[in-house]
Amino acid sequence: MLEATRIGDGVDARVAEFAARREALVSANRYFYLQPTVGKTNNRVEMKDGRDMVMLASYSYLGLIGHPRIEAAAQEAIEQYGTGAGGVRLLTGTTDLHERLEARIADFCSREDACVYSSGYMTNIAIITGLTGPGDLVLMDKLDHASIVDGCLLSGAKWHTYRHNDMDHLERLLEKNAGEYGTILVVADSVFSMDGDVMDLPGTKALCERYGARLMVDEAHSVGSLGATGHGIEEHFDMIGSIDFKMGTLSKSIPSVGGYLAGPHELIDYQRHMSRPFIFSAALPPAQTAAALAAFDVIEDEPWRVKQLHDVQRRYTSGLKAQGWNTMESTTCVVPVLVGDEAKTMDLTRMLFDAGIFVCPIVHPAVPRGSDRLRTCLMATHTDADLQQALDAFEHAGRQLGLI
Repeated sequence: MLEATRIGDGVDARVAEFAARREALVSANRYFYLQPTVGKTNNRVEMKDGRDMVMLASYSYLGLIGHPRIEAAAQEAIEQYGTGAGGVRLLTGTTDLHERLEARIADFCSREDACVYSSGYMTNIAIITGLTGPGDLVLMDKLDHASIVDGCLLSGAKWHTYRHNDMDHLERLLEKNAGEYGTILVVADSVFSMDGDVMDLPGTKALCERYGARLMVDEAHSVGSLGATGHGIEEHFDMIGSIDFKMGTLSKSIPSVGGYLAGPHELIDYQRHMSRPFIFSAALPPAQTAAALAAFDVIEDEPWRVKQLHDVQRRYTSGLKAQGWNTMESTTCVVPVLVGDEAKTMDLTRMLFDAGIFVCPIVHPAVPRGSDRLRTCLMATHTDADLQQALDAFEHAGRQLGLI
C-alpha cells in the first residue's frame, strides 16, 4: 500500500484536525457514526456485533424497506433489465421503467410531469442551478437543507436567508427586492430535518403571489408522513397545486434512491435537456426505479401505514414531554430531543445505545452551538414494546444525567 503524501498545506491541516477530533471521540467511547447494521432496516435492526436495537434514526417512515411487493418489483426489474441502465438519461440510459416512474410521480403529486434524478441532493442542485443564475435572487429559510445552500452557491444567483419560518422577515426581503431581478425564487423545506417542524405554506405562498416570486418546496421528509394519506405538505394544508417547483426524494418513505421534480410538462422537459445533473449523471438502476414505482402504489394501497405513523408520533412525543424533555416545535415524525450541550448529548447517546436504542446525536456544526440534540425518527412499524423500551431508556438516562 502506498504511503500518503503530505506536503503541509491546508488539506493536510484539515485532515489532521478532523482525525484528532475523531480519535478523541473514539477514545471516549463517544463516536456513533458509520455504525454498521446487518440485514433490513425496520423498527428494529441487528448490529454487526449482534446487538438487537430499536431503530430511532431511520428515514424509512412507513417501514417499507423489505415490503414484499417492492422487493418483487426490484427483482423482476433485474431479471428483465439487468443491474444498470448503461448511460445517462439524455442518451442511452432511459428505459420504459423511468418513464413509468415519472408518470406515477406526476400522478401522485397532481402534476403534469416529473423528472427523476440520481439523488435528492442532486435534485436540489439541478433545480436551482437549472432555473436560476446571474441576475436572479434566491431566498431560502435559514434552516433549509445543505443541498439547497449548495445549489444557490453553484447557480451564480444572489441569495439571502430569511429567519426560520418568519413571514415578516421574508416579506421585507421580497418587498425590498421586488422588480430588481429576473426571477425571485423562494425555497423552503416542507419538514425541517433537524427540528421536525413544518413550513408555513399558506403564508409563504401568499407572499410569493403578492410579490411575483416562484415557490420551490423540498418534500424530502413530508412525502409519506404529512397529510391524511401521506401525499405531503399540499395535502396537509389542503393547498393542492400551490407549489411551483415540487421536489421530493426516493430514499425516505420511498425505500429506494434518487429524487424528483414535479411540475408543468414544459418546465420538466426543459430540465431534462438543460439541468446538468440530469445530463451528466447515470440513470437510476432498474431495480431502484422499479422499487420506487411500486412504493408509490403501496403508499396509496395501504393507507393504514400513514395513520399508524401519525399515531406513533403522537404517543412517542407525548411520552417524552411527560418526562420533561424538550421536543422543540416538532409536529411530525422527526422528533428532536434538545439537550443544549455537546458533551451531555454524547453521554445521553451512549446510555441510549447501551440500552438498545439506536439514535443519532446532532451537534455543531450541523446545528448552532447550544442547540445540541438527539434527532429521533419514527416509523409506522414501531410497536408498543418498541416505544416503551425507548421511553424507559430516555427516562432512565435523563435522570441519571440530570437532564430531566
